[in-house]
Amino acid sequence: MIMAPRKRNRHALGFLCCFGGSDLPEINLKDNNPLQFLEFSVPIPPAEELNARFAELVDELDLTDKNREAMFALPPEKKWQIYCSKKKEQEDPNKLATSWPDYYIDRINSMAAMQTLYAFDEEETEMKNKIVEDLKTALRTQPMRFVTRFIELDGLSCLLNFLKSMDYETSESRIHTSVIGCIKALMNNSQGRAHVLAHPESINIISQSLRTENIKTKIAVLEILGAVCLVPDGHKKVLQAMLHYQVYAAERTRFQSLLNELDRSMGRYRDEVNLKTAIMSFINAVLNAGAGEDNLEFRLHLRYEFLMLGIQPVIDKLRGHENATLDRHLDFFEMVRNEDDLELAKRFDLIHIDTKSASQMFELIKKRLKHTDAYPYLLSILQHCLQMPYKRNGGNFQQWQLLDRILQQIVLQDERGDDPDIAPLENFNVKNIIKMLVNENEVKQWRDQAEKFRKDHAELMSRLEKKERECETKTQEKDEMMKTLNKMKDKLQKESLELRQTRDQMNDLVAQLNEFSQGGSISFPPPPPPPPGGPLALSSSHMSENLPPLPPPLPFSSCPPPPAPPPPPGGPPPPPGAPPFFSMGVPPPSTTTFSTSGPSLKKKSIPQPSHPLKSFNWAKLSEERIHGTIWNEIDDLKAFKVLDLEDFEKMFSAYQRHQDLLTNPSSCKQKEMGSTEDLYLSTRKVKELSVIDGRRAQNCVILLSKLKLSNEEIRQAILKMDEQEDLAKDMLEQLLKFVPEKSDTDLLEEHKHEIERMARADRFLFEMSRIDHYQQRLQALFFKKKFPERLAEAKPKVEAILLASKELIRSKRLRQLLEVVLAFGNYMNKGQRGSAYGFKVSSLNKIADTKSSIDRNITLLHYLIMIFEKNYPDILDIQSELQHLPEAAKVNLVELEKEVNNIKTGLKAVETELDYQKRRMRESGDRFVPVMSDFITVASFSFSELEDLLNEARDKYAKALKHFGETEGKMQPDEFFGIFDTFLQSFGEAKQDLENMRKKKEEEERRARMEAMLKEQREKERRQKKAKAGSISEESGEFDDLVSALRSGEVFDKDLSKLKRNRKRSGNQGLETSRERVVTKLNY
Repeated sequence: MIMAPRKRNRHALGFLCCFGGSDLPEINLKDNNPLQFLEFSVPIPPAEELNARFAELVDELDLTDKNREAMFALPPEKKWQIYCSKKKEQEDPNKLATSWPDYYIDRINSMAAMQTLYAFDEEETEMKNKIVEDLKTALRTQPMRFVTRFIELDGLSCLLNFLKSMDYETSESRIHTSVIGCIKALMNNSQGRAHVLAHPESINIISQSLRTENIKTKIAVLEILGAVCLVPDGHKKVLQAMLHYQVYAAERTRFQSLLNELDRSMGRYRDEVNLKTAIMSFINAVLNAGAGEDNLEFRLHLRYEFLMLGIQPVIDKLRGHENATLDRHLDFFEMVRNEDDLELAKRFDLIHIDTKSASQMFELIKKRLKHTDAYPYLLSILQHCLQMPYKRNGGNFQQWQLLDRILQQIVLQDERGDDPDIAPLENFNVKNIIKMLVNENEVKQWRDQAEKFRKDHAELMSRLEKKERECETKTQEKDEMMKTLNKMKDKLQKESLELRQTRDQMNDLVAQLNEFSQGGSISFPPPPPPPPGGPLALSSSHMSENLPPLPPPLPFSSCPPPPAPPPPPGGPPPPPGAPPFFSMGVPPPSTTTFSTSGPSLKKKSIPQPSHPLKSFNWAKLSEERIHGTIWNEIDDLKAFKVLDLEDFEKMFSAYQRHQDLLTNPSSCKQKEMGSTEDLYLSTRKVKELSVIDGRRAQNCVILLSKLKLSNEEIRQAILKMDEQEDLAKDMLEQLLKFVPEKSDTDLLEEHKHEIERMARADRFLFEMSRIDHYQQRLQALFFKKKFPERLAEAKPKVEAILLASKELIRSKRLRQLLEVVLAFGNYMNKGQRGSAYGFKVSSLNKIADTKSSIDRNITLLHYLIMIFEKNYPDILDIQSELQHLPEAAKVNLVELEKEVNNIKTGLKAVETELDYQKRRMRESGDRFVPVMSDFITVASFSFSELEDLLNEARDKYAKALKHFGETEGKMQPDEFFGIFDTFLQSFGEAKQDLENMRKKKEEEERRARMEAMLKEQREKERRQKKAKAGSISEESGEFDDLVSALRSGEVFDKDLSKLKRNRKRSGNQGLETSRERVVTKLNY
């Protein structure tokens, strides 16, 4: 029978009030003088006003509800005494400086900085410790606004940073203990406690202090950690801190150092007992607070960690101290352990389970799962455990550790997938995994459906992107066209106006000349009318009739056409519609064999192969060059008689066949004999014909697989100039690398009757070679697609040079700056270097090299800026007048002009190809002429604008050089503008340097004033011996009560009384008594 885990209700595990009984507390002041000796300096106000004032005072003290009730229950006289004394303390001018949190934070920060430089002597240590102790007292006794101000100034981070940066001597000193006491005092306040718990690293950093040998510090840290376990949401933070401390202290397992301290004997009874009591109270808090209150599995899991570390024999050893408080914690540990073991045993209908016996635990599990659906999985687990790696030295224990952690997660995780302990495995959600296993078939169906939806979605997105690209291209072309038309219209109107004015002037001149002729024979006809088509008729439309019919190849620098070797005799005719030899501009060589320098060579009778072979790409000597060479003496027909041509055909056949001739000759021999199965398979396999170079063919196939288009789709896209945006720019660039060469075309033409048997790359090249001027079309299409991008890259660079030149010439602030620099330079330089009327602009960057003889950190540039701030403040904003200098400094004019010339050359090449395409008969679907005509119209105008802009930029740059006295042609724009850009950067850095110097000086002055004031305050404190009065004793708050109850064991009083009853009852039950003693004596 399985019993649900019962909830452990202990009233004392929550917050404890300051007062355990019902009697009202006795409230005393910190002063030695009792309240009744204080005299009233002001009469007691009416009861209503007194209660209102007293309520304000109590609110500032942040007391617990029970303490508040006790304070309000005091008689009016005592209330007034407390109120007056507290106000007098707050108004005391002698305590004004040390009542600031700023003072303590600054001093502790200084201590942290100084301890890294040198060690403190005894006197300094005492002084530093007094500062920290004063802060601890202030956090307990000052009003609530002090704590609030301390939190706002990030005082907690100041304390934590001090803990992190301590050296060894400080960590072992009283200062360490006092800093921990400050954190404890801060947590004694509800607002401060919330702030500490909210800090992401506070508990982790506090736990690091366990590394010290100072016993008082260790006890204080353990008390804080134990109390945090009892605070809501604090338990898991403590477990996280102990995991952090395991890494920090290089522990093998968590809690290892605590168990070592628990077992270690120090020889000092009081310190030893206090430390061991603190450790046991912490262990009990960790085991029974948080998730341990009502989760049996969690308590068993966490307690097993301590048992594996050997806590049970240590507990038996601690009994020898015979300390009542320590024994109370030991009794509570054993009581809860016995109860949990009994509850676990009841689940298996037993009284006790020996968790040290593997065989007993296995038998219990086997008995429970026998004849259930889970039993096969138990066998599977055991079978797989048998296959896990085993080594005597334990080298592969990590696999077992992983299995252990997975089982921990299965046991401990709740319904939400949260682990009450720090999860040893990230992203391991047991609930989700079980749900996935339950719905495995359903998940598979959904996954298949999701995959189908994903493919559909990807296809739709691909089509959508294609349409969007097409729409975007059309819109961009339309916008460019409209923009160009508007510009052309404006230009036409302007030129028409100029033409009209010129015609009028010519008419006037003709009339004047006719008048001068005085009726003579000299007369001038009127000017002819303008040619049709307007003054902007494109040059591409006025082609001379006498031009040769075949244009030269397109001069694209990026993709030059490959040189065409002369065709062999009797080669195939060129494709229909193409000029001879693909417009290479050379006449076809004659096929007649003759020799100009020797006798005719005899015709060779070369054996012919039975099927096509791979091509040997050699450079053939013409026959007229053979005479008188070694080749005249060589007869290759003799070699044919010796060579095994049949074997040669197999090795270098154009058909791609899977052969194992080299790897397995015996199998090849069997195949030659011819089995029925081999003959059947050979008839079914289709031999691929490949005459292209293997590596080139492979790269071509890879490209075609990326395109995801058939040969016909690629062909149509090229004919229609890719109006559907099927071919991206990068794909076009790759296609240009696989233009059919002349040798490829000749070989493919020889086997055009075997097109169905061609390999994929061969067939692609063959079909592309059928397109007239394929390479020129492809280059024109690539140029069209890249043109907007190239224009967009070049234009900003040209504009940067133009605008930067204008800014330098027009800048009034720069003129004024140069004027001041010239004045200082002439003042500093004597002799030949002095009395200058100007200087080279490169000298600007040498200003920062001149350093002050008083302060080496101050340069002439810093001084100039100080002068500008005082006399020329407008110059400080010089960057606003020279905004385009940084961009202009990056422009290389030579490269820019080269790119513009390349664009111009490309445009001319496209115009040439357009003229050729206009003259030939076009097949249906060929869109080259209309598409490229529109493109040329827009692109020519856009490029002319770029050229005009570049010419203007050159002129402005030349004027800028002359403006500053530089020699034209000796300095490129990137160097010229770079000088000014570097100077402006140095100018800005120098301004920032001056600003930082001012801030540093102000900070030093502020600190000096603060130190002087604090020194004066300390002098007053030494002179005055008055007793401090009117301070309410607030040394104990709710967090202190929690620590005290945990230290004494009162937290567990209710459960301890239950333990005594159980022990009394167990005297009459021998079996249970013997079981409890066995459990108590377990040696882990």
